[in-house]
Amino acid sequence: MKEPKPWVLPALEWGPLLLFFAVFMLNRGGSVSLWGQDYTPLVFATLVFIPALAAATLIRWRLTGSLSPMQIATLLLVVVFGGLSVWLNDPRFFKIKPTIIYLLFAGLLGFSLITRRNWLGAILSEALPMDAEGWRKLTARMALLFLALALANEVVWRSMTETAWVYFKTFGMPLVIFVFLMANAGLYRAHSIEVPTDDATK
Repeated sequence: MKEPKPWVLPALEWGPLLLFFAVFMLNRGGSVSLWGQDYTPLVFATLVFIPALAAATLIRWRLTGSLSPMQIATLLLVVVFGGLSVWLNDPRFFKIKPTIIYLLFAGLLGFSLITRRNWLGAILSEALPMDAEGWRKLTARMALLFLALALANEVVWRSMTETAWVYFKTFGMPLVIFVFLMANAGLYRAHSIEVPTDDATK
């Protein structure tokens, strides 16, 4: 399978989210009339976001031949909760979607720790080779991170303005995850392992 250009996968990752942000900001402070129904800017942005994410996920699958469980779960929850927001014209369903996603991820990672199964390593070991202890530590930390993000999402959407929540969802959450991954650089180094190359196995 032909390797996609370096900018393609980041564009597929960020494109739908930035489109959601742009549509919301362009319509902020008003409403959008569509099919005889008035929608709030957030619900209308959600209506645009759902097919954009579905298309980006399909393109990613066609280019790479695979999708991670997190990508599949995210798409399904966006379709379900985003669809409910559009159908009922109620943005609350879409606002609680990140909470559900992060609680699901935290629960799966916690279960993998209890059952001593390296699910996170099974997904990421090719890009980040580490020993079992390293994956155990990273799994525990990521489970706590997702719990914290779920709690933060609930606090933000329930106590702040809709615009503040959109900024938090679009930029705040990805920034927190990026900082978390960078902050664990010491763990990656301490538990890294050498992956045999084709030449070494000949």
